[in-house]
Amino acid sequence: MLGDVGGPREELQIFSQHLESFAECEPLQNRVRVVLNLLPSDVQRDFLDDPRFRIALENFVPGEGWSLWMASPGPIGSESRCVVLRPKLADCQEEFAFYVIAHEFAHAFLRNGGWGDISDIEEAADALAASWGFPRPPNPFITAR
Repeated sequence: MLGDVGGPREELQIFSQHLESFAECEPLQNRVRVVLNLLPSDVQRDFLDDPRFRIALENFVPGEGWSLWMASPGPIGSESRCVVLRPKLADCQEEFAFYVIAHEFAHAFLRNGGWGDISDIEEAADALAASWGFPRPPNPFITAR
C-alpha cells in the first residue's frame, strides 16, 4: 500500500513550506507528503521551480465562506497554480485520498489543460494521475450489475 512507503527522501524536504498549511491536519499532511514524494522528478521540479505553485487546506466556514490567497490573474502562462484540498481527505480511504491528491496535482501540472490526445481536462488529470501510480479507485457507492 502506498501509505506504507518510508519517510520522504532527503532531497524532498524542500516541500516542507508547501505542507505548512496542513500543520493542523497531520493525517492529510502525511498523505500529501506521500504523493509529492512519489511524483516523477520532473513534476516535482516543475512545482518547486514555480513560485505560483501553492497547496492549501480548504477553510470553508458556513455562513462566512472561505479565504484563499492566490496570485492575481496576469498574462497567459502566469495563472495561479493553487491546489486546494479538503480536510475530509484526512479521514477517507487512503487509496481514494491519494488518488484525489494526485488528480489535483495533475491539474496543476497540466495547468488545467489536456494531456497528449486527451483534451477533456478531467480525463487528462485522471490519466496523468494513473500514470504516476494513482489510478481512480472503484467507487464504493456504485454496485456492479
